[in-house]
Amino acid sequence: MTPFEGLKPLIVACAGLTVAGALAGCETLRRQTVRPAPEPPVLAVRPPAVVEVEPPGGGRPAPQAARGCVPRTLGPPPRYPDSDAALRAAAGAADRYQLMAAGRLMRQKRLEELERAVAACR
Repeated sequence: MTPFEGLKPLIVACAGLTVAGALAGCETLRRQTVRPAPEPPVLAVRPPAVVEVEPPGGGRPAPQAARGCVPRTLGPPPRYPDSDAALRAAAGAADRYQLMAAGRLMRQKRLEELERAVAACR
């Protein structure tokens, strides 16, 4: 009796698994043909016909003169104190909070001015 006789079934099983793995690997390496995608069908579509309709009253209406709605008293936007650079340079959270509160008040005031200007234009 040889020392490897007890291992004979194990050796046969390992050899079988090796052969099966090799065959499976060869199957994945098989060259596969790539089919081109079918071309989409081409539909013949005519663009819709453009029909110009004249406004009532004959010709085209006279262009209206452009009128500036923005009052001259409305200045440029202010420089808000809560910019990114100012918030990064702030010493602490309390300073950042004060900058944001001041910026909010300025934005509210500016928004009120803009709303008055828009209301006057309408």
